[in-house]
Amino acid sequence: MSALLLNLAGAVALLLWSVRMIRTGVERAYSGEIRAGLRRLSATHASAAAGGTVSAFALQSATAVAILAAGFVTSGSLVPASGLAVLLGADIGSALVARVLVHPIDAAIPVLLLVGVGLFLKGWTRRLRQTGRIVIGLALVLTSLSMIRASTAMLGESETLSLIAGLLADDAISAFLLGALVAWAMHSSLAAVLMTAAFASDGLLSMDAALPIILGANLGGAVIPVVLLFGASPAARRIALGNCLLRGGGAVVALWVLGGIAPAQLGLLGSQPAVQTVNLHLAFNLMAAVLALPLVRPVLGLIEAVEPRPATEDAGTRISALDPAAVADPDRALACASREVLRIGESVHAMLLPSVSLMRHWDDDIARSIARLEGDVDRMHFEIKLYVARLQEGPLTEEQARRALSIASIATGLEEAGDTISAKIAGMARRMATEGLGFSTEGARDIEDFHDRVCANAQLALNVLVTADPGAARQVVEEKERVRRMEQSLQKSHLDRLRHGNPASIETSNLHQETLRALKQVNTAFSMAAYPIAEEAGDLLSSRLAEPAAIIALRQGDE
Repeated sequence: MSALLLNLAGAVALLLWSVRMIRTGVERAYSGEIRAGLRRLSATHASAAAGGTVSAFALQSATAVAILAAGFVTSGSLVPASGLAVLLGADIGSALVARVLVHPIDAAIPVLLLVGVGLFLKGWTRRLRQTGRIVIGLALVLTSLSMIRASTAMLGESETLSLIAGLLADDAISAFLLGALVAWAMHSSLAAVLMTAAFASDGLLSMDAALPIILGANLGGAVIPVVLLFGASPAARRIALGNCLLRGGGAVVALWVLGGIAPAQLGLLGSQPAVQTVNLHLAFNLMAAVLALPLVRPVLGLIEAVEPRPATEDAGTRISALDPAAVADPDRALACASREVLRIGESVHAMLLPSVSLMRHWDDDIARSIARLEGDVDRMHFEIKLYVARLQEGPLTEEQARRALSIASIATGLEEAGDTISAKIAGMARRMATEGLGFSTEGARDIEDFHDRVCANAQLALNVLVTADPGAARQVVEEKERVRRMEQSLQKSHLDRLRHGNPASIETSNLHQETLRALKQVNTAFSMAAYPIAEEAGDLLSSRLAEPAAIIALRQGDE
């Protein structure tokens, strides 16, 4: 029995890892396209839900889409009602993935592994290698499901497990709560649903137990974004809470309805237990989205009305990470300075997120917030310069001196990025609001796409500051070059619109070009955080990235 349980635990662990592997590959290879498409599809609630469905199907995760939507809502690219509609659609996309993967297609596993490994090891571009990662992840998902089915087939002979399954079949509420707990523990409702379907297919769980577990998994899956976005902006938290109320509350209602359905009627969900479980999951999420879409605005209004107002943060009470007592210990002092640089980066990122939204709709509160953060950034930058100067007065090793110079340089770059956002981007937005100017539809879309790419790169650079991961650092440097090419392409598109005499493009031509250049400067400042790590790893030549042949080992070891 212990060996079977160990095999089952290993199979579940492989399922979680393989789902994560697919999501990572999609994020690294196609995140730009997914983000741009998701934002463009969010003009109406129905199209926003469709965008969430497609995105979750690609990412294999409704939670990942929730994080994306929360970022868009925070930056002003999405109104909260559209953001909540995206989350409702994402739940459908995740259910569709379960519906596709539930069928045992073990014969495809060797082919998928051959293709995936070949692309991952021999792909000549990052996108091809990440596509290989996605294909490998899909093969591992199918492998893990086969392992789960094999384990449950033998576990079905256990009297203890049969007794537990029988108790769950007789107590729908306990089965429902168990499903919620499993989905939360796995941090993936998709994995919980696939595992439950595998248990049901081999008879370890009866339909009386499996179906309440599926509904409970929907509640658990809705709770995950609430917890992950607990420290996010109020608007981002509200869409997660709204999704939890609508999807989780719907799951409770569906459990009550399920209790009144005759066993014969379950045949409408399919002829096989595994198909019945995933079909219930899909049908529930489809019905929940259809019924909940008209309620997104009232639900968000209710949450906003009852949500406590956060106290206004006083910048003067913020505790600096620059410990004066640590100056005598260079390593400790450098760690303190690194923490303060990270705080600068987070503040500049918070300024960047809503900055471009001011060009569409001027908001005095957002403008004041950017100005306040800029003051904080200036103060922290000045304090870091003094701190590093004091540190350099003492004896430092060559490595410590290099780190001190790198920290000061990154802080200066981020402070300049803050100035660019506050003075240039917000300043141009104020002028547009004062003079009643607006970008053309195409121009606004270009700037929002470019802003989104810069925001994503800034977040990646902040992660590099924390992890010092050479692979992620190289990706940041690569993205800097992609942003440069993207800026050139967008400038060319703008000039093409001018040649065709678009009145809106002519009227705001200089503002459009200056905004693109300002965003590129901000991206460059964040990218500088990755250069010391990439250089130390040998990924940089004196003036550009090292050739791929020189770092083939790093690529092969890419996560």
